[in-house]
Amino acid sequence: MFKNNATDNIQNIDLDNEGGGGIRQLQGNQAIIIAVFAIGLSVFAIYSNSFMNMQEIYRNTIFLGFIFVLGFLLNPATKTGNKHKFSRFDMVFAFAGLAGVIYIIMNYTAIHNDRMSQPIVMDYVFGVITIIALLEVARRSIGIFIPILTLGAIVYALFGPYFPGILGHAGFSLERLLFRFYMTTEGLFGMTLSIATTYIVLFILFGAFLNASGATRLFNDLAVAIAGQRRGGPAQVAVLSSALTGSLSGSAVANVATTGPFTIPLMKNIGLRPRFAAAVEASASTGGMIMPPIMGAAAFIMAGFLGVSYNVIIIAAIIPALLYYAGLIIAIDIEAKKQGLKGMSKDSIPQVWAVLKEGGILLVPLVIVIGTLLSGRTPIAAGFAGIIACIIASWLTKDKGNRISIKKAANALIDGAKGSIQVAIACTSVGIIIAVVTMTGLGATLSYNIIDLSGGVLAIILVLVMITCIILSMGLPSTALYIVVAVTAAPALVDAGVNPIAAHFFVFWFGALSNITPPVALASYTAAGLSGADPMKTSWTALKLCLPGFIIPFMIAYNPIMVMQTETGEVASALSGIMVFITALLGVYALSIAVFNFFHSKLNIIERIGFFAAALLLINPGLLTDLIGLAIGIVFLTLHIIHSKRLKTVPSHEDKAVKV
Repeated sequence: MFKNNATDNIQNIDLDNEGGGGIRQLQGNQAIIIAVFAIGLSVFAIYSNSFMNMQEIYRNTIFLGFIFVLGFLLNPATKTGNKHKFSRFDMVFAFAGLAGVIYIIMNYTAIHNDRMSQPIVMDYVFGVITIIALLEVARRSIGIFIPILTLGAIVYALFGPYFPGILGHAGFSLERLLFRFYMTTEGLFGMTLSIATTYIVLFILFGAFLNASGATRLFNDLAVAIAGQRRGGPAQVAVLSSALTGSLSGSAVANVATTGPFTIPLMKNIGLRPRFAAAVEASASTGGMIMPPIMGAAAFIMAGFLGVSYNVIIIAAIIPALLYYAGLIIAIDIEAKKQGLKGMSKDSIPQVWAVLKEGGILLVPLVIVIGTLLSGRTPIAAGFAGIIACIIASWLTKDKGNRISIKKAANALIDGAKGSIQVAIACTSVGIIIAVVTMTGLGATLSYNIIDLSGGVLAIILVLVMITCIILSMGLPSTALYIVVAVTAAPALVDAGVNPIAAHFFVFWFGALSNITPPVALASYTAAGLSGADPMKTSWTALKLCLPGFIIPFMIAYNPIMVMQTETGEVASALSGIMVFITALLGVYALSIAVFNFFHSKLNIIERIGFFAAALLLINPGLLTDLIGLAIGIVFLTLHIIHSKRLKTVPSHEDKAVKV
C-alpha cells in the first residue's frame, strides 16, 4: 500500500492532555504491569459482553477497578511529572480507587439485603474515597473541567436551599448523596458507565483491531487516491480520512491524534499555512462525532433516549453530516483557489483500484458492522462481529504485515484498554451529574428558565440552548456529552415544540462543536500542537471553517425535514430528503463563498451580503425560500463573474507604470 512515514508513526505520538502530563510511555516491569491490566480489561470486556451473564453492578464495578489502575499509573499528576515511570504516590491513588471498587463488590448485597439499604459508617468512608479517586483520575486523564462540573453538581445538591429563586431546592444530606452515588446503580455505576462497559468499549476495541489490521492506512490511501490530486488535495484527504475514522473513535481529540500526523504535514507541504492545516484537521475530526453510522456510539444512546430504532437515527444523521463535510471541502477548495495552490504530484498518488485490490478486504469488517446494525442486531453483537471480522480479514490481505498475530492482537487489546480510559472516566463522572439532575429536577428547571428568559421566542431559546450545550460539553467524548445535554438542554427544545429527534440532534451537534469552539477547543489545540501553530488562532480558524455547521442545527430545529422527519414525526420520503440536500448544498456553497470572501476574485461588500442571504434562504428547507435563494444566488454570481472579468481586463498600476 501507499507508504508514508507519518502514518507509520501514528502509534508513537505522545499527546499532552489538559489535566496531567500526557499518557506515560513505560518500560520494563512497569510496562508489563500495565500490559497485564490493559489486556485483562479488554478480555474482561469481551467476555462479560459475550459469554458471561453478569449483573450490571458487578460488570461496572470490575471494569471501573481496571480503569482506576490504568488511569493513575498511566497519567502523571502534573505536566512536569515523570512520563516514563509511575511513582508510589500514583500506586497509592490506584490502590485507593481499587479498594473502593472492591469494597462495593463485596458488600453490595449485604447493604441492600442484609442491612435493608441502611449503610454503616464504613460504607460512607469508602464512598468518599472512591469519589475523591474518581475526581483525581478525571483531572489527570481528561482535564480540570470534568471534576469542576462534577463538584459543582455535588455542591448544588448539598446546598440547594441557598441557591436563589427557582434554582433553589430542599437540598440533600451528604449521607443520602453518598448512598445514591456509590451504593446504587443510579450514580457512579449507573447507566452512563453501563454504556461505557458495553458497546462503547467494544467499538473502541473494534477500532483498535481495525487499526492493527492496517485499515487506518487503507483509509488514508483511499483518501489520497480519491482527493490527493485535487486543488488543496491533502486538506480534502484530511476531511475524508477523518470522516472514515472519526465515527468509530467518538472523540475528536483521538481522531486528530490518529489522522493528524499524516494529514497535517501533507497540507503544509503544498503551501497551506500551519494554522489552516490544523484547523482543517480539527474541524474534520470533530465531524466524525456526528458522522453515521456509529457517531462515536452516540447513535445507540440517542435511539434509546428517544425510543426509536437505530435505523431512524442513522437516516436522520445522513443529510446534516454530508452538509457538514461538504462545507469543509468547499471551504478548502475556495481557500486553495485563493492561494493558487495545487494538489499532490501525480507520481505520489496511488490509483483507487490499486489500493482496493491490495487492501480492500479490510473494508469488509466495516460492512459487517454496518450490516449487523441495520439488520436490527444489538451494538454489542455488531462490535463483537467486527472484531472477529478484522482478525479474519487481516489474514486475507496480500500484505503479510497486516496479519493480526498473537502479538498484534495483544497490542490491540492494550490500545483498546488505553483508549477506554478517558471515556469510561467521563461516563462515570457524568453518572454523578445525571444523579443530581434527577434528584433535584434541574433539567426541568433549566427548561423552564430558558423558555421563561426567552419569552417563548424559539430563536432566543435555540441560542440559549446552543450556549448551554457548548459550555456543558467542553472536554467530553461524544457519548458523555450527548447524555449531559440530552438530560439538561434537550427538554427545553421539546417543551418549546421542536421535533424530539431534531431537538436531540441540535443539542448533540453543538456539544460536538465544543471541540473547536474557544476557549476550550481541545481538538483545535491538539491539531495546533501537531502543526506548530498558535492554538487560539487555530481555534478561530476552525470556527470559521465550520460556520455552516453552526447554522445547520438551527435549520434542523425549524424544519425537521433536515433530519428526515415530517411535521407529524414520521420518516420523510427519500425524494424529499434528496431535494432538501441539493438546495442546502447550494446554500452551503454560497455561505462558504461569503465567509471566505472569494470565488473568481475577492468579493465586494454587496456581493458578500448577497451570497450570505442566498445561503440562509437555500439552507432553510422550503420551496419559496429555495426559489428566492436560488434567484438571489444566480444574480450575485452573475454580477461577480462580470466584475471579476472587468478586474482582469483593467491593467494594474504596475502595468501602467511599465507602459509609461
